[in-house]
Amino acid sequence: CAEASRAMRAGCVGVQIGNHLGDKDLDDPQLVDFLIHCAEDHIPLLVHPWDMMGGERMRKWMLPWLVAMPAETQLGMVSLILSGALERIPDSLKICFAHGGGSFAFLLGRVDNAWQQRDIVRQDCPQLPSSYARRFFVDSAVFDFGALRLLTDVMGVDRVMLGSDYPFPLGEQRIGQLVRDAQIFSAADRQRLLRGNTEAFFAL
Repeated sequence: CAEASRAMRAGCVGVQIGNHLGDKDLDDPQLVDFLIHCAEDHIPLLVHPWDMMGGERMRKWMLPWLVAMPAETQLGMVSLILSGALERIPDSLKICFAHGGGSFAFLLGRVDNAWQQRDIVRQDCPQLPSSYARRFFVDSAVFDFGALRLLTDVMGVDRVMLGSDYPFPLGEQRIGQLVRDAQIFSAADRQRLLRGNTEAFFAL
């Protein structure tokens, strides 16, 4: 908490963290305290996965990046929802998950279905999981028009910021090209995706 606030005083526009700390996911009480601090101190937060699950089963073909990273991101988002942590964290928290939120948007219906069918999924989460989706921001680095449409439908066009994954080799080669070429957005929404949402998120 102290370091995040120091960074902001030093001129940073936000801070970045991973999606877990050892075996502690984002719903761990210490990490929730950190998120509450960021909300109260108006510190924008980017969550980027690393130290991915999978081990020996994902040694080839960049599978940790292709499979485990999206799963890690969904794990972080769903853990905040199902744990009830978002009931304790102020709505002022600005938290963005990289890579379009990983597999979150595509599998949110599965989470809702489980919440409706099983008490164990509902026990700490008082509201339908999808009702919390717009507490999060995500980036647009999904590389597919259909995926981008689903993402903006689920999250809201005001919750998706331009993403590139720069400087990593799997990033968008022409930054913003997916958004610019998509024929599904109005001119105003395209500008929100390309810059307006980011300016608002970071208070630029």
